[in-house]
Amino acid sequence: MGRDDRIDLKAGTVRVRAAYVERSTGPLVLGPPKSKAGRRIVGIPQAIIPALREHLAVFVKAEPDALVFSGIKGGPLRRSGFNRLSSWPEAVRAIGAEGLHVHDLRHTGNMIAAESGAGLKDLMARMGHDNVRAAMIYQHAVRGADKSITDAIDKHITGQDDEDDDGLSGALVPVG
Repeated sequence: MGRDDRIDLKAGTVRVRAAYVERSTGPLVLGPPKSKAGRRIVGIPQAIIPALREHLAVFVKAEPDALVFSGIKGGPLRRSGFNRLSSWPEAVRAIGAEGLHVHDLRHTGNMIAAESGAGLKDLMARMGHDNVRAAMIYQHAVRGADKSITDAIDKHITGQDDEDDDGLSGALVPVG
């Protein structure tokens, strides 16, 4: 399972087949993702492919099993060393986003995905969840649909819909 099997820059995808888990006793263990849905192919936005291509060329060893983001010796990157090795605190300070954690990027991506209008099943697939709970949190967070629906009904009732030129504003419409 080499990096070329996992990242396809031409197709703009990354294949997730395994995950490292940091055990409370210390070791990092490579195994299957937390859920069956965790094994997936996720699209990579075209806007970041040039930076990813550069990262792969500069920082990732040529070996087929090399990690895309690794610790100093090429092994898995531990949570405890991430900030120091990645200069994360300096980067978030430079963009004026102190307090931003790397996992917040996942939340941001999920919010953008939900704002796209993607359905529940598509959000679940992208996030790698087999439970609807997490996907619904993002859908509800961006919905605002009830307010839009309420406003549209209000405009219809009060006759303030400027685009309504059929003269039926405020009229009752039979269902069947």
